[in-house]
Amino acid sequence: MIKKLDILIIRSFIGPFIVTFFVSLFVLVMQFFWLYMDELIGKGIGIWPILQLLTYMSTTLVPLALPLSILLASIMTFGDMGENFELVAIKSSGISLIRFMLPLFIFMTMIAGVAFVFSNNVIPVANLKALSLLYDIRNSKPTLNIRPDQFNNEIHGFSIRVGSKDEDGNTIHDVMIYDHNDMAGNTKLILAKEGQMIASEDKQSLIFKLRDGWRYEEGYNHGINDMTQTRMHFASWDKVFDLSSLKFTRSNEDMFKNAYQMMNVSQLSENIDSLRKYKTKAYKTVNSGIAPYITYNNASKESKPLMADIKKSNPVRKYDSSFLQLVPDSSRQATLQTVCNNLRSSKSLMDINSLDKSLQHENFLKYDIEWHKKFTLSFACILLFLIGAPLGAIIRKGGLGMPLIIAIIFFMLFYVLNIVGEKLAKADSLTPWIGMWMSTMLLLPIAVFLINSARNDSRIFTKEWYMKLFQFVKNIFAPKSKTVE
Repeated sequence: MIKKLDILIIRSFIGPFIVTFFVSLFVLVMQFFWLYMDELIGKGIGIWPILQLLTYMSTTLVPLALPLSILLASIMTFGDMGENFELVAIKSSGISLIRFMLPLFIFMTMIAGVAFVFSNNVIPVANLKALSLLYDIRNSKPTLNIRPDQFNNEIHGFSIRVGSKDEDGNTIHDVMIYDHNDMAGNTKLILAKEGQMIASEDKQSLIFKLRDGWRYEEGYNHGINDMTQTRMHFASWDKVFDLSSLKFTRSNEDMFKNAYQMMNVSQLSENIDSLRKYKTKAYKTVNSGIAPYITYNNASKESKPLMADIKKSNPVRKYDSSFLQLVPDSSRQATLQTVCNNLRSSKSLMDINSLDKSLQHENFLKYDIEWHKKFTLSFACILLFLIGAPLGAIIRKGGLGMPLIIAIIFFMLFYVLNIVGEKLAKADSLTPWIGMWMSTMLLLPIAVFLINSARNDSRIFTKEWYMKLFQFVKNIFAPKSKTVE
């Protein structure tokens, strides 16, 4: 039965949990923004694609923000109750710490279930949207910026330099334009004393209204040695540049759907089964591929005359002789050439199969790691609650002081162990399930120790406890005085 005490503890937890979750998510999103800020700004893509990217990335960062917020909220909730002596009152009434943690444990189990559904169904879609959009933004060209006395090559096929620009930003002087569209070098040149830069209404073209200039063109007329040069003067001329290559365009998302980050558990399981079947067939494929190059063991038409000559010239096998000595002199050179060619072909085939096998094994590790990652998020929510709740009961401090410091320390420990385990699994130093569950397996004994310490009202995080520990260590290493008889 749900009692008022259960409702009280859940209400006390939900407030800090919601606040810390959004604060953690905001910090992680800002960290991503500062990391890629140089690639997002200055490309003229507008604010809407950037907002979309931040929204998608905030969704993919939930697996980091959720465990941190649970750990911090647990420490704050139980620390605040310990500081206000509410835990003492509850224990004095005969309610154990385990019973007091039970409603939040059930609540954490529900959150873990929601986290698994979110990780399995929402995060793959968010990864697809975020990574495809980030790819398009990173590969988009920056906004056209023509600076004085500098060649600009951002427009495909043209190299543009202006000597100076007026304060209005449109009037230009000493214009020089090289046309490289013919891929023949600097054979086309446009010079003008002045002009104006005007963008079209749809922003898809840039118009140079040039005045008092010359056009120079070089080329071959009829023969190789018949080089001609054409020079044309113009009083005014409009040169139009196509800016479509600078426009931000979206790629087809189907290009990214086969990546392991964009798959759910069922899709990952299907790919893992396919790669396992590939491993069993790999050896048969190699045998069938090498068989045509093993002439002695091959029943092809080319090998039959050679085997007939060997048996005819040597009816009795000489085991003390080499195989080459059994081959007739007329066929010996052809045999050596055939052996060399077959060895090269076999080596090439083995190299190709070895490379393909290593690539498939690497993909297998990635799929298997991602499959386990779907479940580690859910278990991490429960594990960090089991660490945070007894920690709060031990330190008996609320707010954002001591709880925040301890939460960051334990979360960094969890995060570093998780990253190390994943790296070791990808390097095939550990099996994927050991690498992905290494952090939880190492922190689970710590959670059991903290729960047991909190039940026994341990004071391991108090000043007096550390003073006693220091005195105990000092007594061990202090020199013992000799007794005088």
